[in-house]
Parts: sequence; structure tokens; C-alpha cells
Amino acid sequence: MSMPYKNDMTPVSPTNLSKKKKKKSPPAATTEAPFDRVRYCQVGSAPATMASNEAMWGSTSSGGAPACAFPTVPRVARSHAWDWVALLLLVAVDALLNVVEPFHRFVGAGMMADLGYPMKANTVPVWAVPVIAVIAPVVIFIVFYIRRRNVYDLHHAILAGILFAVLITGVLTDAIKDAVGRPRPNFFWRCFPDGKAVYDSITTGVICHGDPKVIKEGHKSFPSGHTSWSFAGLGFLSWYLAGKITVFDRRGHVAKLCVVLLPLLVAAMVAISRVDDYWHHWQDVCTGGVLGLVVASVCYLQFFPAPSDEKGFWPHAHFRFITEQEEESRGQRPAEAGGRTSHELDAMEAGRRDQLL
Repeated sequence: MSMPYKNDMTPVSPTNLSKKKKKKSPPAATTEAPFDRVRYCQVGSAPATMASNEAMWGSTSSGGAPACAFPTVPRVARSHAWDWVALLLLVAVDALLNVVEPFHRFVGAGMMADLGYPMKANTVPVWAVPVIAVIAPVVIFIVFYIRRRNVYDLHHAILAGILFAVLITGVLTDAIKDAVGRPRPNFFWRCFPDGKAVYDSITTGVICHGDPKVIKEGHKSFPSGHTSWSFAGLGFLSWYLAGKITVFDRRGHVAKLCVVLLPLLVAAMVAISRVDDYWHHWQDVCTGGVLGLVVASVCYLQFFPAPSDEKGFWPHAHFRFITEQEEESRGQRPAEAGGRTSHELDAMEAGRRDQLL
């Protein structure tokens, strides 16, 4: 039997031939998880081959351990102590604005055509506005916290979304009310509860003889407080839901869009009720809606990325935390290598190569 030859015509032994034809065994399968959630906590990004969004956005690893050792709620609250102080100041300012006597705009006999609507009870009571615009969103925030256990998300949703947005809106609304002093559509019956109008003989201005508190409230038509509060709280909730359900993922899920628009619909119905009850003019509710929605948008973007952003699921503080974790981890690596810096280790490696050469 003829012997096979290499390229240089050197005969190859059958033993060498069998070794040459022998295939390399595949490397042993590793038991590594497809994605290290602890590593994600450090670097803040997931591999492109990750199969599930839960690995990126979830809070537990495959073994049930938390992926990121987030600080506690009290610790996060303490780090925002001055923000909470600012909230208390906003509460005090808003209370003061409700005590201040509003500007009494001139109301003459010829203006009563638009101010003579009947007095009606509120379809949406004053106490119901905080329930709709504050408590209901907080319940939703807590549900997300129970599922995801992200303390930054819970704290910033309440701090920025509910308290800051609503209180800033309340201060702006009440300040404008006091400064403008526009009479409500039912001002005639506030001024003349018995229906007997009395006017100044020279200026034709009204001479009210009703309850002073009722008359004072009658000069606070512009803008609508019910509307601005509703759009502030529920407008923020719409932003929040848009980020959580990734409504702008370009997949065209109309159901997601309906979920996001539902809070705005509720706010719009509150606004319409103010016109139907003759407590506000249509300009009052339109301005209040725009004011509340603008403040809600500013507050949301102060603490959260835009919902269209690929990191729109969590607040900015979440990603800042994992960035700090990464920097801390990098700082610990030289200490683990014997206290030598990366430059020292590179120099030692270069020296070894020179010795080998």
C-alpha cells in the first residue's frame, strides 16, 4: 500500500495520518446564564441576544436574588431631603394663596348676561380631585414597585409625579386666580342670592349683599383648579404608563395607546364637568388643562427619560446608580490585583515579554 505524502514529499505514517484526521472535540458546554443580571446592574446595558425584556428590566436573577442592591426607601428619601423641604414650602405657599383676597374685577350691569347661570353643586366634589389625580396614580406606582422592586422608580414617581406636579400646578393656578379675579358664570347668584340685583347708580357696578366667602370664591374662575390638578396628576400618570408599557416601541399596538390616553380622558371629563356645572368658562378649563399638562411633562422629564428612549422604563437615578456601581467595581479591581494599578500591570507584562524574547 502506498504511503501518503506531505507537501514536501515526506512520507506520513499511519499514526500521524489518524491524528490528522481526528476531529477536535467541541468545547464543554458552560453553565453560564445567558445574561448576568449583576453585570447589568454594573454596566446598565443588556446584550443584543437577550431573549426577554424581563432580564433587562426585571429585578431578580435566575436564582431569585436581587440583581441590584438598591438602597432603601428612607435612604433615597434622605438623599432628596431638600426636595421634600421644597414640597413643604409649596404647601405653605398654596395655603397662603387661598387665604389672600383675590382681585375683585369690575362687574357691571351689562356683564350679567354671561354671569347669570344658576348655582349648581359640583359634579366632581373638591375632595374627589386628590383621589382621582393623586391617590389613584400612587396605587399604580405601588403596583409597579411590588412587581419590580425599584425604589428609585417608586420614590421619584411619587416625589416628581404626584407631589411636585400637583403642588406646583396648584401654586400657579391659585396665584393666577388671585391676580386675575375673573368672575364665575354663576356670579350673579353669588352676589345676589335673593335674585334682587343692586347696582351703583354712577358706575353701574354690582353692590353685592351675599355671603362674603361665596362672593370671594366667585372671583376665582380663571383658570380651573379642578382641571389643572386633574391634568397634572393624570397627565403624569400617562407619561409614566407610556414608559412602563413601551408605547413607543414602533410595533403599532393600539391597545397600549388606549391605556396611555385613558387618564387624559378622565381628566378631560373632569374639565367638562366644570363647564356643565357653570363654575367655569370654557377658557378657564382649556387654560387649566394646558397648565397642568405642561407642568406634569416638565416634572416627568426632570426625573425620567422620555418614553421613546430605549432607557425610558426606569428613572434617571436608576441608571446613575448602576453607573456608580460600575465605577466602584473598576476602582476595586486594582486592589484585588495586589494593589497595583493598570499601568503597573501593563509594565510588568511588557517586562515578561521582553525576557521571553
